[in-house]
Amino acid sequence: VPGRISAKPAKHFNAALGQVVNFLGTLQNEWAGAQAFSSFDTYLAPLAAKDGLNYQQIKQAIQEFVFAINATSRWGNQVPFTNITLDWTVPEDLADQPIIYGGEYLQDETYRQFQPQMDMINKAFIEVMIKGDKDSRIFTFPIPTYNITKDFDWESENALLLFAMTAKYGIPYFQNFINSSLNPSDVRSMCCRLQLNLRDLMTKTGGLFGSGEKTGSIGVVTINLPRLGYLSKSEAEFFERLDNLLYLAKESLEIKRKEVSKHMNAGLLPWSKRYLGNLKHHFSTIGLVGMHECCLNFLEEGIESEAGKTLALKVLDFFRARLALFQEETGHIYNLEATPAEGTAYRLARLDKKLFPEIRTSGASEPYYTNSTQLPVGFTDSVLETLTHQDELQTKYTGGTVVHVFLGERLPSAESCRQLVKKIAYKFHLPYFTITPTFSICPVHGYIKGEHYTCPIEINKSLDSARDKEVKENATESQFARDRELQYAH
Repeated sequence: VPGRISAKPAKHFNAALGQVVNFLGTLQNEWAGAQAFSSFDTYLAPLAAKDGLNYQQIKQAIQEFVFAINATSRWGNQVPFTNITLDWTVPEDLADQPIIYGGEYLQDETYRQFQPQMDMINKAFIEVMIKGDKDSRIFTFPIPTYNITKDFDWESENALLLFAMTAKYGIPYFQNFINSSLNPSDVRSMCCRLQLNLRDLMTKTGGLFGSGEKTGSIGVVTINLPRLGYLSKSEAEFFERLDNLLYLAKESLEIKRKEVSKHMNAGLLPWSKRYLGNLKHHFSTIGLVGMHECCLNFLEEGIESEAGKTLALKVLDFFRARLALFQEETGHIYNLEATPAEGTAYRLARLDKKLFPEIRTSGASEPYYTNSTQLPVGFTDSVLETLTHQDELQTKYTGGTVVHVFLGERLPSAESCRQLVKKIAYKFHLPYFTITPTFSICPVHGYIKGEHYTCPIEINKSLDSARDKEVKENATESQFARDRELQYAH
């Protein structure tokens, strides 16, 4: 970027990690959402080899990277929202490609040769994340996404470490390339593809917080489905109202694309201009919130019912058809996302309650809407029931989406976690999922499995102390009684 400190492409492992931290921190000043690097382990492996680093040296560098990237360097004194995708094994589309070293292609070396360094990078990252900070507190970032492909080595030492981390903290997101419609090469295909078929919806890889190379989202518009369900008296009216909202969303995103592109070309987004060039491969994203409450208002039964799920599938298909039409009309790419809606879920519910007191929401004292097409909170403790219900719905999304497999506490072992992840990857079509155990952090004792508002260790200590005190007092009273008996006996 003109007028700014610049560096040549890295030739050393530590230097590359430092550049990643600086790059992600800098780009957070131009973009509100997550920034991501794909194939993190694949691209870094040759640099570790060229430096001749052993495992301890790689681990030290990774530890420095993780602590640095969790510094509150983003505007608003926040931690940069970052994601890295780890291939685990060298992807087929990169395996025989010449490596990039110092900004140049070395034709006599390919990424296939550096699997041992990839293994060390993955092991180091997992061990650092398992340990956490000095108080055993979890590292929030970077969010790691692991590509589960058909050649994923489930029996390796690293795999056991990965699933030990998942069982304890639930840190990783898993991208399913085994039984979903995703293809590992999709992360690189868009930035190289000059002709896009705008009649087909493209899939944005990386789940909710990751992206393929040189791709992302220009903006997100979330459709408030519960209000539609409440206001509509017939299915025809429902889809007519939805159609109008989708066209408004399209106009909003087209205006934003035009304005952001204008400002980028005027030099107001200098780093984005330097590294992206243009926004041709950035999606206009439309999502939804509250399909469950929409069903409650429109059908008088939730999304868990057969009628509710049928309506949800019909709604998602309608979204997809309109987005494909928008692509043809505008020449820009669109995607359908299960938007996280962390704040939106509450804001829209509160607004609707003020305008329509009879509208049905979730939450008793604090109204909220259920995320996208997810089952309502607390509906079932059965992992299988959740996955079976969500399987067909999740495959309709072409943007970010995820199924969180919530667990009451950590899984008993890495082996049990491995079996669960493997079963999900092979038996279901979910493109993106997490294993999410519940745990607590005590400032004194660190990690404690399960949900606790007070430290159970301290409570047990207090109980033990109370028992000891009671025993001591009882012993003292008994001794006093015996002394008195002796006194009166004499």
